[in-house]
Amino acid sequence: MIEKKHIIAIDFILVVGSLLLIAGIVGYTQPLAIAPLNGFETTDTAVLFEFEKAEVILIDDNPDFSSPEEIYAKNDLVINLKPGKYYWKLFGVGNSEVREITIVSEVDLKIRQAEDSDSYELVNAGNTLLNIDIYNNSELTNKIVLDVDRSREVSGTKFIGREHE
Repeated sequence: MIEKKHIIAIDFILVVGSLLLIAGIVGYTQPLAIAPLNGFETTDTAVLFEFEKAEVILIDDNPDFSSPEEIYAKNDLVINLKPGKYYWKLFGVGNSEVREITIVSEVDLKIRQAEDSDSYELVNAGNTLLNIDIYNNSELTNKIVLDVDRSREVSGTKFIGREHE
């Protein structure tokens, strides 16, 4: 005859074993965020997301995910983001941890003299919209907004670019 202590010990082992097995299965099926790492900063607006066992990526500019962008998940997914701070997490059978990434603004205005002309070509070589003030000597003659990777031919003697507000 089995004593009451042995039955309790066997029950305890079965319960603990079952819990460990369930935790192992759930942990195995939860989405795993690989990249980008938490706190990642870059000036490159094309961000590579790597993960396992996810169905959806949620990306938002606030940590409470009140207005997230929902993206169908496929591994090695590249998402273009504007400069700013973002929070992202994965959904599958469960949720992944929340991670933060920052796309740092890069202001870069290139100026080239146009061929056979007194004008100049302005090129936005940064990753954000630019406001550009165009002067002829000390007089402000024009204001333009130049999109990323765009150029425009203008006349002037001084050009001042700043991040678009």
